[in-house]
Amino acid sequence: MLENLIATLKADPRTIVFTEGPDPRILEAASRLKKDNILSSILVGNVDEVKAAAAKGGFDIEGIEIIDPETYSEMDAMVEKMVELRKGKMSAEDCRKALSKGNYFGTMLVKMGKADALLGGATYSTADTVRPALQLIKTKPGNKIVSSCFILNRETENGADMYAMGDCAININPGEDDLVEIAIETARTAKAFGIDPKVAMLSYSTLGSGKGETVDMMRNATAKVKEAAPDLAVDGELQFDAAFSPVVAQTKCKGSPVAGQANTFIFPDINAGNIGYKIAQRLGGFEAFGPILQGLNAPINDLSRGCNADEVYKMAIITAGLK
Repeated sequence: MLENLIATLKADPRTIVFTEGPDPRILEAASRLKKDNILSSILVGNVDEVKAAAAKGGFDIEGIEIIDPETYSEMDAMVEKMVELRKGKMSAEDCRKALSKGNYFGTMLVKMGKADALLGGATYSTADTVRPALQLIKTKPGNKIVSSCFILNRETENGADMYAMGDCAININPGEDDLVEIAIETARTAKAFGIDPKVAMLSYSTLGSGKGETVDMMRNATAKVKEAAPDLAVDGELQFDAAFSPVVAQTKCKGSPVAGQANTFIFPDINAGNIGYKIAQRLGGFEAFGPILQGLNAPINDLSRGCNADEVYKMAIITAGLK
């Protein structure tokens, strides 16, 4: 699944900053990325602490850059730039205090061009990773929100089953326009993984079979997606069985360009999305990659605090490879 992204990174070398440098999982992943010659890494943390943790775990980080916010030679310039970006919302003293923490410091390394991408969340919460990104990196032109998707991958004898699901981690109750952004960005992420996106806007109703506010919302959002991205295969509102099963699609919505063959699923809210991807992961035997953050001006992603080193390694490739 990662082959295309690895090829991209080897052809166009990039640097990723890890906000939690002393964490053994981060160190193992950074060591492996170095050994495989895929990515350059920056580890944020006290130099002695990072090196001691690496030695304890037996991880080779020789040549990997370690930056301690407490001794960073360009801190004054970083503080000045952050004050400018916050536009009066934070004083120089506030900014300096924030930059003593790896999440803000790492984000500013990306903003100032010292790194191409950032991966955090091994110990930070999702909010602590997303907040600095929203404040300092901001959303891309034309985007009003940050959203997320998960890539679900299951290896089979005939290759791999791959699906994209959004938004399962960021937007609690998205509105119609938010769902439009989520659908278009999730389709874009799906393409980066080699998925030809066929987007189903999910509901408990299929093309008018049920009624309710969320049904109307998904139906209206579908129409807006079609208008905003006319080349994108999208349909809705669709129940999951109609979106996924060709047999059910023939009964419920014959003639739909998506029903029965959908591979990119957009949920009406975070409850449905979070439950949905975890059911696929646990009962369906899928490996879940994400949350992959979408809509930001630079590639920044969040780890689960329960992640392992292999997940860090793969998410680093995904994060930098989607730049």
